[in-house]
Amino acid sequence: MQLRFPVPTATASSPSSVSFFRPDQLAEVLDRHARWIKGQPGGARANLAMADLEGADLSQRDLRGARLVGAKLTRGRLNGTNLAGADLFGVDLRDADISRANLMQTDLRGARLRSADFSNANLKGADLRSGTLEPGGAARRGTGPDAQDAEGARLIHKTALARLQNETTATGGIPTDLTGAVLRGANLSDADLTGSILQNADLSGAVLNGANLSGVRLNGANLSGASLDGARFDNADLVGTRMADCDLSQADLGAAQMTRPIDSMGSEIQRAIYDHERWIDSFGQRGGRADLDGADLSRADLRNVNLSAASMRGANLSAAALTGARLMMTDLSGANLEGANLMGADLSGANLSYAVLSGADLTRVRLGPAEIKDPSGRPTGRSWAANLMGADLRRALMVGTCLVQANLSEANLESADMDGADLAGAKLQRANLPGKPPRRR
Repeated sequence: MQLRFPVPTATASSPSSVSFFRPDQLAEVLDRHARWIKGQPGGARANLAMADLEGADLSQRDLRGARLVGAKLTRGRLNGTNLAGADLFGVDLRDADISRANLMQTDLRGARLRSADFSNANLKGADLRSGTLEPGGAARRGTGPDAQDAEGARLIHKTALARLQNETTATGGIPTDLTGAVLRGANLSDADLTGSILQNADLSGAVLNGANLSGVRLNGANLSGASLDGARFDNADLVGTRMADCDLSQADLGAAQMTRPIDSMGSEIQRAIYDHERWIDSFGQRGGRADLDGADLSRADLRNVNLSAASMRGANLSAAALTGARLMMTDLSGANLEGANLMGADLSGANLSYAVLSGADLTRVRLGPAEIKDPSGRPTGRSWAANLMGADLRRALMVGTCLVQANLSEANLESADMDGADLAGAKLQRANLPGKPPRRR
């Protein structure tokens, strides 16, 4: 395994400039860090800032106070690792195993933690706010090695931040991304998660006593059985958040945005959805096709609903909870789905031409062709491709999304995450793609 290290100084030619060293050199860094922890001669704090350590096994190591700013540890193994007080600013731990790790008072601001496993990890007092150049983690409290080397920490944070800002732009810093992360049974008491993204994260049984979740995006997250005494949720997005068996009596919900259940909407919308599902189940013999053109369904709880073939042109579905929804061949042309949670939904053959899907979660969504059936439900051998012509997909999450034969011509995919998306046969004429054209399968 070749390990790549950028030059962690303010005079580096660019944030992505790299140098190289061998695995035995990594072993030496870790050995010297162990001596530093114990106060032995020849010890030195581990500086793995900006290192490419993808897939590395650092499990059960004592890395207290280590500097891992901007390091790439995707799919790494850090289970049981002691990272208390470490500087993990802007670290990339996507799909990593960090279960049972000690992350007390770590600086995780601006980190990419999507789908990471933090089961039973200790994140007490951890700093998960947006990545900025102000002091964070233990240094925020005036303790730890970065408090003693404030200028050095600021310079390497600046380098990491520059790299992150090449991938996305954000006011108020780069938010910490925990989308789909597993935090079952984790201790997040007194952690500061202000402004972080926890969409579709699993926080069941987690301890969040005294945690600051102001402005956090928790739509689709599972907080069932979590301990929330003294937790703050001011301006948090709780649309579609599961909170079964949670005692909210001591939590501060402030101005949190809550889900709008279907039964809280107008009778006309309720009737349209009910009749439509009857129409689908009876192959058109009962009920009627829903006409929800221009309807206000913002923040609506539409999880697992079946609105296939419905007419929803120009509807407002911003921030709606649509996980697992069936929307095959639904007409959503010109609809507003900004920030909507569509994870795992089926939109095969749907019409999303000129729809707004900026910041929407389309993880593992099916947007391939829909099989056309006759009135009795038998296949005809024909199919209908999904249409996303001119759609606004800026900053959308499209991880593992099926876009086979989809029409994406003139679509805006700036800063979209298309990791693992299947674009076989897709039309991409005049589309604004994220950085470089996504790989076709």
